[in-house]
Amino acid sequence: MFISFEGIDGVGKSTQIRLAEEYLRSKGKDVICTLEPGGTELGQEIRNLLLHRKGDVAPRAEALLYAADRAHHVATKVRPALAEGKVVITDRFLDSSVAYQGAGRKLSANEVRNISLWAVDGLLPDLTVLVDLDPAIAAERRKSTGEAPDRLEQEKLDFFQAVRDEFLKLAQAEPGRFLVVDATESPAEIFVHIAKKLDELLG
Repeated sequence: MFISFEGIDGVGKSTQIRLAEEYLRSKGKDVICTLEPGGTELGQEIRNLLLHRKGDVAPRAEALLYAADRAHHVATKVRPALAEGKVVITDRFLDSSVAYQGAGRKLSANEVRNISLWAVDGLLPDLTVLVDLDPAIAAERRKSTGEAPDRLEQEKLDFFQAVRDEFLKLAQAEPGRFLVVDATESPAEIFVHIAKKLDELLG
């Protein structure tokens, strides 16, 4: 089983990923948690270029760097783990590129999606959990962590609004793959919805 968690920065994906991992392990599943960008050694280098390098990165270059990270991540980590019968949970996958680079950077969402699909050789998650939150609330949550924001987290509110709108559009287009959860609920309440969906997938 392949599961991705999506959402704008500051919605609480990490907490839900941890809860999902614990829940699936309690069901006897062998689980691997990973992330994009940065789920591999090469990915860590790409992550530093994308999120911690000083100065601008051209939008198309940014989209291609994410696709390069994803291609390597899927080929060397995700597909081998799935082939071994493991459950793979990833913090972000190709929907993030469509939302962030497609909508946020005002590139063509379809073009970004097609590049990403080519990069992963057509692999899509069995379930994509979209943790949804108003960008203004997410911005306050990011500030409260006290951590220095990365290059993307420094973007303005209208950027994150465009990203959120695109995520919701993607979820509406693929209701069979997406589960949208309301991040204003408590972490425990949110996970009730996710656990129910996981149970359906586990059969």
